[in-house]
Amino acid sequence: MASAAARTLRIGLIPGDGIGREVIPFADRGTIDAIQAGRKILESLPSSLNLNFSFVDLDAGFGAFERTGSALPDKTVDTLKKECDGALFGAVSSPSTKVAGYSSPIVALRKKLDLYANVRPVKTTAGSSNGKPIDLVIVRENTEDLYVKEERTTEGPDGKVAEAIKRISERASFRISTIAGEIALRRQNIRSSASGLITRAEPMVTITHKSNVLSQTDGLFRETARKALADQKFSSIHVEEQIVDSMVYKLFRQPEYYDVIVAPNLYGDILSDGAAALVGSLGLVPSANVGDNFAIGEPCHGSAPDIEGKGIANPIATLRSVALMLEFLGEPNAAAKIYTAVDANLDEAKFLSPDMGGKATTQEVLDDVLKRL
Repeated sequence: MASAAARTLRIGLIPGDGIGREVIPFADRGTIDAIQAGRKILESLPSSLNLNFSFVDLDAGFGAFERTGSALPDKTVDTLKKECDGALFGAVSSPSTKVAGYSSPIVALRKKLDLYANVRPVKTTAGSSNGKPIDLVIVRENTEDLYVKEERTTEGPDGKVAEAIKRISERASFRISTIAGEIALRRQNIRSSASGLITRAEPMVTITHKSNVLSQTDGLFRETARKALADQKFSSIHVEEQIVDSMVYKLFRQPEYYDVIVAPNLYGDILSDGAAALVGSLGLVPSANVGDNFAIGEPCHGSAPDIEGKGIANPIATLRSVALMLEFLGEPNAAAKIYTAVDANLDEAKFLSPDMGGKATTQEVLDDVLKRL
């Protein structure tokens, strides 16, 4: 019987700023290309997966803004739309003071590509010293809530009054809850097919809101999320809900309990940044910005200018972001291979970067993970 034809995926590489240029460097550069975790892990996947990759180098970030006057060149957006299946984004440097004409390229990319879901897994491994391994993912709505940035300030008898619009729509709430359900099902499938991953009896989605106070906005989010997750295809998922302030308390008290948490933009932002502290280092935490037809993997560590050029950036967040991108490109088996190799590296703890208490370089951590593939 003839084997299935190999699938080729074209991936945009957007290093951005700082250590982003080390974990996801341009493909055509010189010696620093020894440290190219994002591309190298894709090229090292087993041939049995029938996957091939091609790459295109793209520009974005504060460095791009200083060189060209645009933090997100039109060419980058056009290439992603017309040529690419997915992308890897390194990091963005945020200027400490307002710079005229500059705005975040990753926020702009979310809008231009309709990447309505920010997906951020938070995970320890089975060998974690606390005895309670964590394996959860926060699914944050990416397009509305207070982040529509419709604000105004007026003068009144008691001085200035500032107001902001909190926008929650049925459409956005339905599709973010639907993707949360799909993620819960896919995670359960990956857990069952990859040895060493944390298992649980059933997938679970926790709807987070504040509808006891914000009955119109958060009430609509809660109601719509319940409706979306009542679909028959999600019948195997346990659905629960949690008021956001109680959610924060319980997330830090018993993080091992949670599986998938879905939340409006603001709550999801706060929860996902806070949850990163549960695993000890941002160098471990991946994310993906996801739409119906595109996914961008992005490590959560930022540009880290204090360690730029030292060769000690932790590549684990990038490797996990690559796997997360592959999940949303319909390649869960390839994602599982990467997750298993990364977990084995962390469990053995022989090659750990300085942020994890070790002395390994970026290249040494990457090489160890590649061997485990």
